[in-house]
Amino acid sequence: MHFEGTVEIAAPRTRVWAFIIDPVEAGSCGPGVESVDVIDPTHFKARAKVGIGFINARFVLDGEMVLVTDSEVAEVKAHGQAPGSAVDGTATMRLSDRPDGGTTMNWGAEVNISGTLASLGARLIEGTANKMIGQTFVCMKTKLEA
Repeated sequence: MHFEGTVEIAAPRTRVWAFIIDPVEAGSCGPGVESVDVIDPTHFKARAKVGIGFINARFVLDGEMVLVTDSEVAEVKAHGQAPGSAVDGTATMRLSDRPDGGTTMNWGAEVNISGTLASLGARLIEGTANKMIGQTFVCMKTKLEA
């Protein structure tokens, strides 16, 4: 599944950058994220509980910051396992300055789900994913614009 969008954030790019490359900060805005442990500067492990329809799954995710262009482009890859399901995803965030001192974030994500959760069908998964993405960006904007 492919997701993409643009988020306007009333905060300077340096502040937004520091937030998105910090797995603990960024992870704090992920719906269902229970914990994030930083392994080293480019690797982290997270635990998250995700509910889609009538199925709930607790994922253990291994993440890696695979591409970082100073204060401009960040790419994160993650692989997660839950009993009977797996998820693989890549997210890219591109930041640019706005004339008013804020930041524009153009983002995209590719997500592949297999197993029990995948059997629910793309419409249900996409609807839940879109809701979770929306919640994530509302949280990020709230924290960054405070």
